[in-house]
Amino acid sequence: MTQLMGRPILEVPGELGGRPALADLLAGVRTALVGLAVVGVPVLGLWVATPYADSDAASATRLAGALWLLGHGAPVLRGGADAPLTVTPLLLGILAVVRLYRAAAGVAARHGLRSRWGGPVALWAGYCAVAVAVALHCTGAGLFRSRVLPDLLVVGLLAGLSTAAGVRSVRSVRSDGAEREPLLDRLPPGWRPAGGTPVVGRAAGAAGAGLVAAGGLLVAVAALLDAAAGGGRGMALLGRGPAALLGLLLLTVVLLPNAVLWGAAYALGPGFEVGTGTLVSPGRTGLGQVPEFPLFALLPQEGPGGWRLAALLLPVLAGLVPAVLLGRAAAGRRSPAGDAEPWSSAATVTAALAAALLLGAGATVLGWLSGGALAAERMARLGPVPWWTGLAAAGWLAVVAVPGALLVRHRAVGPAGVEYADDLEFPDDLEYAVGAEYAFGVEGVADAASPAPGQGVYARLTIRMRRSALELRARTYALVLRLSGQGPTDRTG
Repeated sequence: MTQLMGRPILEVPGELGGRPALADLLAGVRTALVGLAVVGVPVLGLWVATPYADSDAASATRLAGALWLLGHGAPVLRGGADAPLTVTPLLLGILAVVRLYRAAAGVAARHGLRSRWGGPVALWAGYCAVAVAVALHCTGAGLFRSRVLPDLLVVGLLAGLSTAAGVRSVRSVRSDGAEREPLLDRLPPGWRPAGGTPVVGRAAGAAGAGLVAAGGLLVAVAALLDAAAGGGRGMALLGRGPAALLGLLLLTVVLLPNAVLWGAAYALGPGFEVGTGTLVSPGRTGLGQVPEFPLFALLPQEGPGGWRLAALLLPVLAGLVPAVLLGRAAAGRRSPAGDAEPWSSAATVTAALAAALLLGAGATVLGWLSGGALAAERMARLGPVPWWTGLAAAGWLAVVAVPGALLVRHRAVGPAGVEYADDLEFPDDLEYAVGAEYAFGVEGVADAASPAPGQGVYARLTIRMRRSALELRARTYALVLRLSGQGPTDRTG
């Protein structure tokens, strides 16, 4: 086993076509086994540490295999009643996708698509071979049981998509520049944001990162409020022994990305469900009885939203950076040179709406992946409603980004007589941002540099507050420059 799993045998090229294909097949097996070990080692460790465990080692390995399948999005059955369990631990899914992506990129970079059975196809086949063995092993009696055919279909689909993405990343680097024309560049001239596809992608990514940060912030605030209240429902879970507590903590960690996405759906407005007929949203919370679990202990109390409606401000803040990115691109600063042709107002609106649609599609997919069923009947629906979450994400970004991008574009190209100060030198990001803000017509930067002697205390305090506000604005502007790929450059007069 050590020789099969070692790296040298997987990287030795052979003269015949069969030997590299075998190496790629073993690379897929190794990728799957490493992911299985990430799940299996903690499960077996908890089984060993649990005193008077009422299950044997085979049951523990079946539990680890079922969790590994569940991490790929595969449905499993729970308990003697065969209750469906489809809530995917997204942390395990992310690890599986990343490992497959990197393995496929490495195989494609070393060998490329040599033959029908070699390269990424052999990698995918090796990964699926391990999935077949795990699914068959988990059909026995235990806490979780696999459904062989649906599980293998889901694992094969996820492995195929991840492998294809890794291969595509290598092929795009090796391409000779013959690329298809982006969809946005096919629009009519008045509505065409020329060269705006990368900017739209960055804007949607920035908005998505802002929403994820908002969800993480809400989860952190809920945890702090629960701790400040003395632990509440979460403290009742601490008296079940160290092994049970450690198992709950590990399960909470692998489900933490799900909780963050649920928090993002909460901030967007539609919220999420914790069972059939329930709703957790800023406007209203109706729960009923929920299972005992640390993350469920962070849910808000039942009743109207009240002060929790302030969470709706977070999507507005998440849309500010995309608005600035799109507005700067519309003004012609889509490259470090800043000499691109400015977009029209209609093209700016088109780019903002495209970013909103892209964000909405991503939010729909993530909302669907983060939810599922915990059991039958009442607990058959958990997580955000995907379509409502996607519509809310697209709507919030459109509401913020369209007027915001138009405003930034107007300020950049608007007033006549405002020119760029190309002969200025900026030694760092802050001075570069302050100089750029001054070039855009922001007056008073130089006047607020230092208070004049002899002024009163109130006047000096006002000037210092104004200077601090301008410095904060300049630092925010420098962050936007970094996100848009334009940093300070050496300039000579």
